[in-house]
Amino acid sequence: MINNPFILYGYESEKYFCDRKEETEELKRLITNGNNVALIAPRRIGKTGLVENLFHRKDIAGRYYTFLIDIYATKNFEEMVLAMSTTMLAALRPRGAKVMQRFVDVLTSLRTGVSFDAMGNPSWNLEIGNIKQPRTTLDEIFRYIGEADKPCIVAIDEFQTVSNYSDTNVEALLRTYVQHCRNAQFIFSGSQRTMMGEIFVSPSRPFYQSATLMSLNSIPQDTYCHFATSHFEEAGKHLLPASVAVVYQQFDGITWYLQRVLNELFSMTASGEECTPDMVPLAISNILRANEFTYQSTLFQLPPKQKELLIAISKEGKAQNLTSSNFIRKYHLPGSSSVQSAIKGLLEKNFVTSTLGVYEVYDKFFALWLQAMCK
Repeated sequence: MINNPFILYGYESEKYFCDRKEETEELKRLITNGNNVALIAPRRIGKTGLVENLFHRKDIAGRYYTFLIDIYATKNFEEMVLAMSTTMLAALRPRGAKVMQRFVDVLTSLRTGVSFDAMGNPSWNLEIGNIKQPRTTLDEIFRYIGEADKPCIVAIDEFQTVSNYSDTNVEALLRTYVQHCRNAQFIFSGSQRTMMGEIFVSPSRPFYQSATLMSLNSIPQDTYCHFATSHFEEAGKHLLPASVAVVYQQFDGITWYLQRVLNELFSMTASGEECTPDMVPLAISNILRANEFTYQSTLFQLPPKQKELLIAISKEGKAQNLTSSNFIRKYHLPGSSSVQSAIKGLLEKNFVTSTLGVYEVYDKFFALWLQAMCK
């Protein structure tokens, strides 16, 4: 039973997934016709949801083993291999002990992390210390994929993370395994457009021309409006299209923010009542207040120069020419060299994103909180 139809995390069913019909069909067409895909779009716009929507289709779920591996939080090659191992076992578990056992049997390098219950079902309590020979384990993972009794679709989320590993050979190693894997197609999903472009478009990189590029744009406002109003009506509530328009325009149509605010508005609207545009600021205020402690802690931990620049970018909204004398004077910043050092740190910590010379605070709620705090 879903109490609130505006799902914030994970995938529930197609009913609670807004549109993306054309994108899902295009991704399916590419994958089922032997293409690997580099899916490039900003974070929180719905890349992972699109992949999960594809994986939950009956014609895909019945024909393929599907794996969605998130490596965003990994810091090195060993952690990537751990993420692949644990995610794949978790994905195979619902398919039964026999299928799981086949995977465990192939990964002999991780046997110490496997235990069996009274029924003989394997459970895996892997930790980073179990990954003693990551290249051997990776070889076993790809051997399993190659020998699986069904073709596989392997999606690696936030793939650009591999560029940050100290082991510079990871890209070349993965490219070799992918190139020789005849029983799987791969989706390389990434949010850092520049880094993903370098990986797949630069002739000097191992993954050059190895995948079909696919981008993802915001869901059209009218489409999302229909989705949102329909769910309100089904619950005996009424959502004015103007309310959706206010949220959509404030957050540039980025799916996760739309879902978060509509989730709050849905909970604020009683059965039989109407959700009007004047409720949107209160909903956003509720969200900011719920996250205030986190935002305060985050700001406190930043070095002073990074803090000053972050606040300046939040006030500007979409900031350009950060080292220009006009920008520096406007926000009372130190010299251009200090700004260059500060923006490098903010980009590395993912507090700020940069697209074609335009800088924005990554978390739009955090940006709103900064603007309110620093008036």
